[in-house]
Amino acid sequence: MVVTQQWERLRTRSFFLAPPLWIYSRMLRQVFHEVLRTSFYKLGHFVANHPVFFATAPVLISILLGASFSRYRIEENVEYLLAPKHSLAKIEGNLVDSLFPINKSKHTLYSDLQTPGRYGRVIVTSGRGSVLDQHHIDVVLKLHNTITKIQVHMLGFNYSFVHLCLLDDHKSCIVDDILRVLEELRAARASNRSAPPVRYPIARLQDGRQTYIGHQLGGVLAAGREGVRYARALQLSYYLQALSPLNDMMAARWEVQFCLALERYRKAHPEIGVYPFTSSSPQHDFQRTSKVSEHSLLVCLLLCISLAVLCCTMRDCVRTKPWLGLLALLSISLATLTSAGIINLSGGKYNSTFLGIPFIMLGHGLLGTFEMLSSWRRTRVDQHVKERVAAVFSDCMLPFTASTALYLVTFGIGASPFTNIEAVRLFCRTTCISVFFNYLYVLSFYGSNLVFTGYLENNYQHSLFCRKVPKPELLQQKPAWYRFLMYTQYNEETGEPGDLHAYESHLLVAFMKRYYCDWITNTYVKPFVVLVYLVYISFALMGYLQVTEGSDIGNVVATETNTIVYTRAQQRYFSNYSPVIGFYIYESIEYWNASVQEDVLEYTKGFERISWFESYLSYLRSINVSTSLPKHDFTEHLRHGFLRLPQFLHFSDDIIFIKRTDGEVDVVASRMFLVAKTTENKREEMYVLLDTLRKLSLTSRVKFIVFNPSFIYMDRYASSVGAPLKNSCISTLFLLFFSAFLVADPLVNVWLTVTVASVEFGVIGFMTLWRVELDCISVLCLIYGINHAVDWCMPLVSAFALGQDYTRTQWVKLTLERHGVPVLQSYACYSVALLPLAAVPSNLTRTLFRCLFLTAHITAFHCLAVLPILLTFLPPSKKKRKERQAGDGREEIECVEMADSTHVVDQITTV
Repeated sequence: MVVTQQWERLRTRSFFLAPPLWIYSRMLRQVFHEVLRTSFYKLGHFVANHPVFFATAPVLISILLGASFSRYRIEENVEYLLAPKHSLAKIEGNLVDSLFPINKSKHTLYSDLQTPGRYGRVIVTSGRGSVLDQHHIDVVLKLHNTITKIQVHMLGFNYSFVHLCLLDDHKSCIVDDILRVLEELRAARASNRSAPPVRYPIARLQDGRQTYIGHQLGGVLAAGREGVRYARALQLSYYLQALSPLNDMMAARWEVQFCLALERYRKAHPEIGVYPFTSSSPQHDFQRTSKVSEHSLLVCLLLCISLAVLCCTMRDCVRTKPWLGLLALLSISLATLTSAGIINLSGGKYNSTFLGIPFIMLGHGLLGTFEMLSSWRRTRVDQHVKERVAAVFSDCMLPFTASTALYLVTFGIGASPFTNIEAVRLFCRTTCISVFFNYLYVLSFYGSNLVFTGYLENNYQHSLFCRKVPKPELLQQKPAWYRFLMYTQYNEETGEPGDLHAYESHLLVAFMKRYYCDWITNTYVKPFVVLVYLVYISFALMGYLQVTEGSDIGNVVATETNTIVYTRAQQRYFSNYSPVIGFYIYESIEYWNASVQEDVLEYTKGFERISWFESYLSYLRSINVSTSLPKHDFTEHLRHGFLRLPQFLHFSDDIIFIKRTDGEVDVVASRMFLVAKTTENKREEMYVLLDTLRKLSLTSRVKFIVFNPSFIYMDRYASSVGAPLKNSCISTLFLLFFSAFLVADPLVNVWLTVTVASVEFGVIGFMTLWRVELDCISVLCLIYGINHAVDWCMPLVSAFALGQDYTRTQWVKLTLERHGVPVLQSYACYSVALLPLAAVPSNLTRTLFRCLFLTAHITAFHCLAVLPILLTFLPPSKKKRKERQAGDGREEIECVEMADSTHVVDQITTV
């Protein structure tokens, strides 16, 4: 019935004004818009008729689901969270582990070459002098002796490093070759012999074996023919067995004791620097962010509550709504508790990236509640509470529902299986659940409390004490302090029954109506705002052109932890060379062929190499044998000559032989180790190097792969971390485009699209200038920035576009009066809530604070300055309606609302 009446009214009024196709499309949009408003109007009536149910049901649901925190679990696998799930590097890693398992590499273990499970590392730096001095050598060897004596008590036995370490063929613990170098230096000095020169980065031991020490000796200042003269740092690695759950448990306890022992040793020897690191350090330091941010989050909540209560307070003791500011945050908190309970019951695990979800819910819920409060102020004070609540729902729920749907679409796409980074997918999934319940609780819990406060206001009861406020003639007989507390304005004091004079005593309302609206629309202010916007675009462009990717795990862990301190020391002393790259030939090739030999040597040219192939070719030349031997002779010399010598025995781990059915022995796979010289831009150089070697592997005759565990984080990281943001932007554009056929005015979506693009461009540019890299945390904030811009700008743009009667400037003022105050309130509360987050000692929260802070400020700048200025001289246009002539042959119907003393509305229709 409502649809039919609305359609007939619009069709009758617009038939002779425009072409038929445009008429019917516009009428369809307006009918759809009116149907939705009517539906929310009825929903508001339903909530107002059952306020007790809608107030208690969300609380009970939250309490029941909150009890599921007994099943609270934490995700500890950082690689599972932050590394791309589907990447070529993981496939290559599985192939490498199948060909050359870590437990079969008996002689050589290079730092960072493979992921050996459990391990402990320590960087030792010299305060003065070189670590190769006699004093520092003794200190380092004493430290090594202390580490090997660390004991773990379990099942009634004490286990030391010799019980837990990886063993070689001689059942001895595998240790770094730099320890053998130090022992040789100490032995030479003890026997008054000249110390042998230490070559760098490839050293030669006394048994003739060559070993790479570029990641074991750092801060080298001079390394010529006479060897290393000065070195500032030294790194030791200790690998543990983790073959069974019991071994893994003992190794985990050993890592804890390892860090404690190194801390005690550092205090006992202040002349050296000790920086420990274990396989558990990244996950412990990643989850440590949650612990160090607990107090700051509590401060955020208290500050936000205080300012929200203050923003809802007025001088008028009846019309002030301080409890609604508190209840707005309570509804958001209940929604957070409910969504957390659902995640716990569904088997989800918590990780530190979830710290950003409460702030997303805060930004989404605050504006919705403040818009409802602003709409309540615009309702007629002489109406019944149910009518006022229904009017609020009709006015506010449509844009709030649309923005919530956009949240669900953008984050829902990020939660899809197509998202390649698990941390992003889990975050988006949890955000969808949280935003959905946030919407429901604002609609039900907050709406029902609006009903209760409305009854207090209609009965002229004090908003805090619920005491009946005396009428003015009785109030004048009371003391001054009583008059101050009980001050209100009765309807008899106002002008007409429906004016808003009683609510203008609110500070922000008065500021916006009397000062800001006239100032921002002033002719002399407009050029200044446009100039500021051009400066904003210029700086944003400058930052946008400098965007960098942040795949470093240090970006998401707490500061001043083992991970950060160790990473800084490694970057300072061991950044001259890249991580050790494994060069794996995974199929049988003609190693004896001269052209193949040239290809392999050409591929590894320009690297520091530890290669069995080059050493074998040099060995053949040293015994005056040609390198282009027949296959049988080449293999026999390799097996029975080269690999039997002590200095080349360790290469047996790098070659896989297989015996064919015809009795021939063939090399089916082999590996070599490459190290590249790097500069300060180590990460970017590794990207280029990985891409170059992979392209080479596709075109070469020799089938090979290159691998290092760090490639798992680098490979496809840029596309993986940027894909959710790109998909969210595309989905937003499509959603705004198709919804343009449903909204009352398509220009609303045009302006929202332009605003979102401008906000996102600015946030990306300014966060880069603020030293924030593009990682999973910043991408999640950018996805939220899309929704935040639409959420804040939609009511303002919609109110302006749908206005008809006045000029552009007058409608800008009217729009700011209606929706500028909620934006100011939300902006103030949200900004204050973010400030304590800046004090949390964590790189994750640092990124979170900077991105969210920029999002809030840039969006507020667009809502309160840029859009009001641009809308004063850009479409949609405003035309005054022509006055209808008295003799136009149609009768006008006028509805007048009359209010009696009980505030019950009667509809009197006069013709």
